[in-house]
Amino acid sequence: MTDFSQAQISADADLPVIRITRDFRATPAQLLTAHTDPELYIRWVGPDRPATYRIDYWDARRGGSWRYTGVSDGTEYSFYGSFHEITDDRIVQTFTWEGMPDGVSLETLRFEDLGDGTTRLHAQSLCDSFEDRDAWLASGMEVGVNDGYAKLDALLAAGEV
Repeated sequence: MTDFSQAQISADADLPVIRITRDFRATPAQLLTAHTDPELYIRWVGPDRPATYRIDYWDARRGGSWRYTGVSDGTEYSFYGSFHEITDDRIVQTFTWEGMPDGVSLETLRFEDLGDGTTRLHAQSLCDSFEDRDAWLASGMEVGVNDGYAKLDALLAAGEV
């Protein structure tokens, strides 16, 4: 794969699952830190648009929970979830957008060490239904995913992770 600019986003034909794959010039430990350190996470998450983000709470441990809020054009939107597992190469968590509070997804992020300082992120989101999955896909989520990962690339290149 080794396309460092775009995430591959796909929907499973038989399950309400979204899969995202993206390569990074980083170690698994760096990607784990970028996903669990709230001060780093808030610097790269989300689309490139005039918005500010804040961490409302963040407890990155098994059984811990998290919530962050974005503000754009005076409108707030928040996301929250719970951490179920954090290991050296994997995070399992729930993810909910408060605008669709009944649509909880179970996310598994796996960091595959490809060698030479390169890691492949495998993310899988199991949604409650095909309708919820398709709503996420239709929301323009690929913009937020790709813009966010580009910001993460910049943090990695600058040695900030």
